[in-house]
Amino acid sequence: MERIQTEQQYKELIDQDGLTVIKFDATWCPDCKTLDKFLPDIMAKNPDKQFYAMDVESFEGVTDQNDVRGIPSLLVFRNGEKIAHLHSKFAKTPLEVSDYLEKLESKQ
Repeated sequence: MERIQTEQQYKELIDQDGLTVIKFDATWCPDCKTLDKFLPDIMAKNPDKQFYAMDVESFEGVTDQNDVRGIPSLLVFRNGEKIAHLHSKFAKTPLEVSDYLEKLESKQ
């Protein structure tokens, strides 16, 4: 999964017409490493979405702006707007993440 390197890159990615899923994480986070083990399979099952990762410590302003209070958190953007936010306590299993993305599909 590509990591976002700059705030400008973040802004360009979230402004796209398609769905952009950003995983907010940190290198020291054990739950983030667990999510990383099963996220590739979920990404493969959701080719209509673009997935990226963003370090909360490198982008504190973006993290605060999006009300990320726990990690890992999965946020979904379209046309510059946050349309969904899966909080860390609900992003611990493949089923929770898959269900979240499926429910997102039904909202479109």
